Amino acid sequence: MSEPILVIPCSGIGKAFGTIGREATYIVVEELQKGKSDTLCLSLITMGDEEALQRVKSHRCITIDGCPLECAKKNLILSGSQVATSFRVVDLLREYRTLKPQSVTFLDEDGEKLAQILAEKVALRIDELNQEEGGTA
Repeated sequence: MSEPILVIPCSGIGKAFGTIGREATYIVVEELQKGKSDTLCLSLITMGDEEALQRVKSHRCITIDGCPLECAKKNLILSGSQVATSFRVVDLLREYRTLKPQSVTFLDEDGEKLAQILAEKVALRIDELNQEEGGTA
């Protein structure tokens, strides 16, 4: 089995899109791709934590950003990491216009649906990356 792919969401605290990205990350690493994926807190990377920096440099990474600023993606690139794929919650919202999350402190029904959809897209990409590397899907 190949090394787990790291899924790094933006911090986006207090913002619905950031919450959707973080929840999607947890669904991926705890359910859909358990053992094939892992996550790290973005703040460890931005603060220069040596262990976190070593992990993102030595593992394939997928970033999930809530907004177009792409803080997760930009910070991983600045750290010297290779970002295999990046996702943006705002792009998902354009694709699923009928889902309109309202709350920022917890995910309402639409937010939960978006998180699940995003998690499934990330999980599929992990399978594709593992197949490309000759790993098991």
